[in-house]
Amino acid sequence: MLYHHNPEIDHGTPAVKSTELVTLEIDGADVTVPKGTSLMRAALDAGVQVPKLCATDSLEPFGSCRLCLVEIEGRRGYPASCTTPAEPGMKVRTQSPKLQQLRKGVMELYISDHPLDCLTCAANGDCELQDMAGVTGLREVRYGVGEQYGGKHHLNLQKDESNPYFSFDSSKCIVCNRCVRACEETQGTFALTISGRGFESRVSPGQDQSFMDSECVSCGACVQACPTATLQEKSVIKLGQAEHSVITTCAYCGVGCGFKAEMKGNEVVRMVPWKDGKANEGHSCVKGRFAWGYTTHKDRITKPMIRDQITDPWREVSWDEAISYAARRFREIQAQHGKDSIGGITSSRCTNEETYLVQKLVRAAFGTNNVDTCARVCHSPTGYGLGQTFGTSAGTQTFSSVDEADVIMVIGANPSDAHPVFASRMKKRLRGRGHGDGASLIVVDPRRIDLVSSPHVRAEHHLALRPGTNVAVITALAHVVVNEGLVNEAYVAERCDTRSFEQWREFVGRPENSPEALEASTGVPAAEVRAAARLYAAGPNSAIYYGLGVTEHAQGSTMVMGIANLAMACGMVGREGVGVNPLRGQNNVQGSCDMGSFPHELPGYRHISDTTVRTQFEAVWGVELNPEPGLRIPNMFEAAIGGTFKGLYCQGEDIAQSDPNTQHVSQALGSMECIVVQDIFLNETAKFAHVLLPGSSFLEKDGTFTNAERRISRVRQVMPPMAGLADWEVTVQLSNALGYPMHYDHPEQIMQEIADLTPSFRGVSYEAIERLGSLQWPCNEDTPAAGTAIMHEGGFVRGKGRFFITQYIPSDEKVTRRFPLLLTTGRILSQYNVGAQTRRTPNNMWHDEDRLELHPEDAKERGVVDGDWVGITSRAGQTVLRATVSDRMQPGVVYTTFHFPESGANVITTDSSDWATNCPEYKVTAVQVSKVAQPSEWQRDYAAFNEQQLDLLARAQDRTPADVGAPAK
Repeated sequence: MLYHHNPEIDHGTPAVKSTELVTLEIDGADVTVPKGTSLMRAALDAGVQVPKLCATDSLEPFGSCRLCLVEIEGRRGYPASCTTPAEPGMKVRTQSPKLQQLRKGVMELYISDHPLDCLTCAANGDCELQDMAGVTGLREVRYGVGEQYGGKHHLNLQKDESNPYFSFDSSKCIVCNRCVRACEETQGTFALTISGRGFESRVSPGQDQSFMDSECVSCGACVQACPTATLQEKSVIKLGQAEHSVITTCAYCGVGCGFKAEMKGNEVVRMVPWKDGKANEGHSCVKGRFAWGYTTHKDRITKPMIRDQITDPWREVSWDEAISYAARRFREIQAQHGKDSIGGITSSRCTNEETYLVQKLVRAAFGTNNVDTCARVCHSPTGYGLGQTFGTSAGTQTFSSVDEADVIMVIGANPSDAHPVFASRMKKRLRGRGHGDGASLIVVDPRRIDLVSSPHVRAEHHLALRPGTNVAVITALAHVVVNEGLVNEAYVAERCDTRSFEQWREFVGRPENSPEALEASTGVPAAEVRAAARLYAAGPNSAIYYGLGVTEHAQGSTMVMGIANLAMACGMVGREGVGVNPLRGQNNVQGSCDMGSFPHELPGYRHISDTTVRTQFEAVWGVELNPEPGLRIPNMFEAAIGGTFKGLYCQGEDIAQSDPNTQHVSQALGSMECIVVQDIFLNETAKFAHVLLPGSSFLEKDGTFTNAERRISRVRQVMPPMAGLADWEVTVQLSNALGYPMHYDHPEQIMQEIADLTPSFRGVSYEAIERLGSLQWPCNEDTPAAGTAIMHEGGFVRGKGRFFITQYIPSDEKVTRRFPLLLTTGRILSQYNVGAQTRRTPNNMWHDEDRLELHPEDAKERGVVDGDWVGITSRAGQTVLRATVSDRMQPGVVYTTFHFPESGANVITTDSSDWATNCPEYKVTAVQVSKVAQPSEWQRDYAAFNEQQLDLLARAQDRTPADVGAPAK
């Protein structure tokens, strides 16, 4: 649906949460508003717009511009309407000759020191200063503009063009403070300030610093808040103002921010965070706000290609030929090697509808349950652990629930880098802004992440555990809760399974599970564990947020169950401000799991062996389904190397880069006879492919994403698919070519089928999403219209919450004399996942290579200084990275990101995986680090293979290899 390019209504000040109402008179009309509402907002409720410049409803009132003055009967002076609360019986005038005179005088002063270049200004038509000049009736400026009048001015100040995405033109700044306040209140970075006094006051990103050199994280909040062209997107400067906009959902992390794609025809002018976005409420990060240029990058694959062997040149062919070729190869493989010799992998980046179709294709057209998803390598333990304890495979809260938390525990997650929009909200609660005293923070992480200690946020407890000892720490926390009488006995008696609780209580209460007994294993002082446990249990509202540092372990599922145990024991599930909250990594990790992407589950987490459920799907799909679970991704690799798995359909996932033990994955991919990759770029997996089907970006498709809150939001097409087909259409054509007809004209029909077959989605429809903005599953006849915001309010989905024994079992990855360090991995703000998107944007200016972080003691012992090349060797392989010496690390632990394929981060990770789900143990790899002068053997092999594959692609496209690779760093 297209939305005309009208500015969203700005009420000037935030809404007030109050049930007490007051009635007053504004310009002769009565208006009733919640107590504490500003006169400015009350006036708008009465249909009156009071002029303003410093006020905006995303920020607290400031009262500096003096443009919103009003008259109040019985009071002297002219108070600012933005900072004056409505009171019962007030009589307010917003218009009078005196007010008009005052406002015009204020505007005259602003304009006297402002460039009068409106016709050529990038903000022409979208400038609040320009609007207010018109509203106040300003027609002349008596004070003069420019040097010829002899007065001081700021017209010749230099622009700061250092940021790749926006320009800072201080000559146009009116020092309204909105950008500074946005950086503080909305983002929480505090990167901007007002330097100087009086006439010399200017916005500054730091003492003699450019934006690029400052603490600015390029979230865009300052640009969004600026009422002039002082802070302006470079895309708007280049392309001009948009003529229409489309509401859609960001395709980066699992926060699921709503955006307005502002367009000129089919060209994106800018992405603006949507004020009504339920997950982000008008905020954004550098990736969603600015890093969308990859969607039209020169590396995009826009024509289907085929080849018989991976050493053959690619041939560009028509869609019909490529689809027919893929179908024929798959059928030939099945005829020779059996029905189960092929399978498919769904994507956590694609829509719910596309993911549903891929698993349907595998089950109904391939006739096998060999389907899996990239969520296998990140959050599959969440599904298992929460499913076992609570009865549903998802987090319990909305993001806004954190506003009510008194204690926040962050385990194995770095929200500032991986989920920055949620991190901003969390940091606001920690600072206490607008909600009394700030919440207390507990961080459980081997590394000193930003949340542990920063200028405005500080953790009360940092449990700096050794990698691999999560379960020991959570069990020690539980030991304190049980042995110090901190269990919420009433909650447990009412809500939980008594037998499993008593068994758990006895287990965690044993002396060997005390913080003192486990201190030698975890490295965390027992006193810190005890203090953190007491703080969490005391609450009264305590919330746990966790990430891949919990799930990507050999005991990932055990740890998730341990978190659930602790939350239940303390009564911290089922209301605002508490809960167990996984922070999903990719935009649709939750949705890909919901849609039946695992080999043992149909959509809605129902087991394939359940005859009743399977019969329902068979009736709608018109085909008999195999009741036996199929192969997981690791099993597919083993079967491929063993010669029994020969064909793979891989949509929107790069297993060659994202999965552990790269050499093993490469061997498996190289053993297959037909790999069909559907993606927007020639990714690492596509270099092993025989069929390359162009994918479509989120801007080129319709559908839905489901974020970490279980929030289902619309993805709307803003431009035609560059290759002619959206991803769901490609899957439909492949299914038809395989002899299993699919009949859909639009993704809305696919969602209707999902809703018909999935109880938790029964009330989901595009019409309902359009009407309500978004829905949260479960959404059916037993829930409110918009679904379920807080899970397990009256009771757990499974009935009684079930406790599980969490015996700590040390990882097989142990330090030795040969491998004395533990490697753990994570993400960085500017890059995303395997980097396929962000590496093709100016985000490389912040982070252009993966580096190895190591503690100064470990560096000194090895003669390594900052910037040296170091070799990292594990039991699985070797790679080479540049070193960063940092006291963020504890001695004996090293850290790297995994955004660049040439870094080979997964060359050194091993096959060790979670006992229940096969989620790889990325976070614990025993390594040795030494200073080197050349790349590893793997990197040399990779470079040669990469050059060969780029050459084969270049020949198909009549280009040079340099033209088809990612931009140089």
